[in-house]
Amino acid sequence: MEAKLSPARALDLKLWGLPDVRNITQHRLVQHLLFWVCYVVFFGLLYGSYIDDYYNAFMVELVELPFKMALVYFNMYYLLPRYLLQNRYLEFAVYLLSLIALIAGLMQFVLLPFLIHPLFCPTTCTEDNLTFYRFVKNEVNISYVVAITAVIALLKNWYRHQQAARNLTQDKLEAELKILKAQIHPHFLFNTLNSLYSLTLKKSDNAPEVVLKLSSLMDYMLYEANAAEVPLEKELAYIRNYISLERIRYGARVDISYTESGSIAGRQIAPMLLLPFVENAFKHGVSTETTNAWVRIDVKMQDNLLVLLVENCKCGDNTRKSPRDMASGIGLKNLQRRLELLYDGCFTLETEDETDSYAARLELDLGEE
Repeated sequence: MEAKLSPARALDLKLWGLPDVRNITQHRLVQHLLFWVCYVVFFGLLYGSYIDDYYNAFMVELVELPFKMALVYFNMYYLLPRYLLQNRYLEFAVYLLSLIALIAGLMQFVLLPFLIHPLFCPTTCTEDNLTFYRFVKNEVNISYVVAITAVIALLKNWYRHQQAARNLTQDKLEAELKILKAQIHPHFLFNTLNSLYSLTLKKSDNAPEVVLKLSSLMDYMLYEANAAEVPLEKELAYIRNYISLERIRYGARVDISYTESGSIAGRQIAPMLLLPFVENAFKHGVSTETTNAWVRIDVKMQDNLLVLLVENCKCGDNTRKSPRDMASGIGLKNLQRRLELLYDGCFTLETEDETDSYAARLELDLGEE
């Protein structure tokens, strides 16, 4: 009968996400039992066909089985981790070969003459079975099962290490992505609140509209942007809202152009991925009080390829900034790293720095719909 967990124990396991050790132990016991059954059946049939006596063959295998099992588990749980996996190869070989010889000797000089020979095969076992040839056959027979189980144990150990390494890498990437996304939120909020503060100082009638749009943007950031992917329509709607805020902020001082083309329905994209392009165009291009400033934003969907082109003038003090300064904001450095983590090999990012303008072009393969 299967043992039942107490309600308190089941709740603990559920809350902590821990596996039930008893279930794991039972599963492992079943696996080991199945292995030994298969081993006895295989070699029993093999030896039985050789001597033409399957009953005696199976009985011999069963009598020898405890000795082989003792050696196998001693090798798996002591010799392998203590010597082989610690690169102590010579000691491992000496101990293992000595134990194989010891078990082969016990089987030949104890089991065979005093148990197997008189009980199971008095006619088929002869004095030749006590020769050196028989001793070598015993060693080879034992080596088969030791080698098979050692390979299985080493493969499992290798697989566990690979899984642990993959999990560690994945955890690190996820942690890094969370940090990068967390950097975007306060950075964006800081800039928008500065704009709102500027409007309130001027007692602008646009301040309530800014608050409303900021509320919509915050709703997206808090409740939508936590997903791994969001619909491209929502991401672009977020960009349009952001541009609307900047239009209110700069008014007629900045000529802002935004265009979309191609079908974006059904497309998915990592959230908050396109904002740094737009944000840096305003921050580094037109943030100073100036006239004749401009920003051009063009979004195209060509089959599976999203193409984003963002251009801005270099106005006022920004004309004296180097390309390195222009690309050094939190947004673009953040964007480059997120693209590498999320779309490695599936994007192209190019920048063009001219005397009076700066352009960034992103081509991103979003895959099939």
